[in-house]
Parts: sequence; structure tokens; C-alpha cells
Amino acid sequence: MAIAYAWLHGMLVQRFGSEAALESALPQPLSSEALRQKSSDRYLSAMTQRVFQAGLRHSVVDARWSAFEAAFEGFHVQAMAQLDARQIEAHMQNARLIRDRAKLQSMVKNARFILDIEQERGEPFGQFIADWPASDIIGLWQLLAQRATRLGGRSGAGFLRLAGKDSFLLTSDVVARLIEAGVVQRTPKTPGELQAVQDAFNALHAESGRSLCELSAMLAFSIHPER
Repeated sequence: MAIAYAWLHGMLVQRFGSEAALESALPQPLSSEALRQKSSDRYLSAMTQRVFQAGLRHSVVDARWSAFEAAFEGFHVQAMAQLDARQIEAHMQNARLIRDRAKLQSMVKNARFILDIEQERGEPFGQFIADWPASDIIGLWQLLAQRATRLGGRSGAGFLRLAGKDSFLLTSDVVARLIEAGVVQRTPKTPGELQAVQDAFNALHAESGRSLCELSAMLAFSIHPER
């Protein structure tokens, strides 16, 4: 089954009242060049922010993020990869932070993951992210789930969205539209189900030329326009 872009677009323009109103509500990914130029510490910061957002209101985490940036001195990857238990414990005493030891420890592991990717590929992590094709974004989700820490499920896509990489999100509204269209029968979990979703997004992209994040938002808005 497929979702017709012309139907989706026309319905949303009518709901939003104008083309301009719809366009203003849609997210935009960073360009490949901007992703390449972004330093590895910014990717580690986004990973850590997404890890801390899991299970919490995002606004609570976002409001404290400047304190995290200050405490970890900008998330320099080499330095974060070398944090030991004593240093983590010291950060656990910082009342300005959200004090979750397991999530703090994940930052160290994800710093090492970034360094591993850079060593394996002989290029900056931003180059690796920029060059990964959007047509197989689920493959990048899988890699993050397998090799990074606490970036499985929705968290991998959430990190990519924070970092500016084009990715769709499997929110409840997006999944509801995919189910109604017959793309999947439930929240996609298996490789086959995720591939069916990727194929549906690839078809919408081919028809419209729009990014995955725009299309993801449009599918969500087709269920709840106010979100």
C-alpha cells in the first residue's frame, strides 16, 4: 500500500488554511555540507541530550542543557571518552544537572563509539552522518542501536533529528497514518515492517522531492494538525 502525496498535501493545505501556513510548520534538515562541518562534540551533545530526554519531558532537559554544556566543557569527544567513575560521581553531585548515573555513563560510551567510527572510516563523524543515504535511514537507526548506547528504538531517530540529519520519526500519529494507509498493521518493529515504512517514505520523497522530516511531519499533521 502507498500514500498519495497529492492527497496528503491537498488535505493539509485545506486544514492549515494556506500553503504558507503549512510550510511554516514543517521542519527542515541541515544540508549535507552543514552536517559535515559540524564537529564531533556537537554530535555527542545531541546524543546525550536525546538520551536524557528519554522518559522525561523534553522541555525539562532542554531547559538544563546549557548547564550540561558548561559541566562537560562542550562535550569534547576525546575528553568525554576518558571520564572515569570518580569523575562521573563528581558530576552526580552537581544539582544543576539531571543526575542519572546510567545516562551519564552512556555519554562516555557514545564518545568512544564516535571515536571508533572515525578511526574505522578515517574521516570525521560528521562526514559519516552526512554521507549516509536518507533512502536507508533505517540502516543508520540499526547501526546506532547496535553500536551506540541507549540510542535504540525512537532514540536513534530522535538523536538524528536533534543533530539535523534528515530522518522520519515514528510518533504515534505517524504510525496511525501508516496503519490507516495499510503500510503496516502495528507500530513497526521487525526489519520487514521498518523496510515497508522506509519504502513508503522513499516513494513519497520520489513523488514530492520533500525531505523525510517534512514528510514525517505531514503524516503526523494529517492525524493532528495542531502538533
